[in-house]
Amino acid sequence: MTQPMSTAPAGTPPTIEITVLTQSDCPLCEHATAVLARVKQEYPLAVRHIALGSEEGRALAEHHRVLFAPGVLLDGELVGYGRLSERRLRRELARQSKPADQ
Repeated sequence: MTQPMSTAPAGTPPTIEITVLTQSDCPLCEHATAVLARVKQEYPLAVRHIALGSEEGRALAEHHRVLFAPGVLLDGELVGYGRLSERRLRRELARQSKPADQ
């Protein structure tokens, strides 16, 4: 028996997982947080912040080749690192939101 991808009620779009690899005193991390707050008003995002210096953060950064904070992952795939492009993020979200047959 296959499990549903989301526990959201029928007709509700599935939640999109965003992971942000951050560090303290990081203006670009603050920028990414502001961008995600704006985008979250239009898309069902679940945003998780992970310290880049933590064991999990270092492992993710190494796996995705994030050179510096913030690193932003969209459903486990790297969107980018450094200054987050709101335009690029919206483009990726729109692409993911389209049905597969379009």
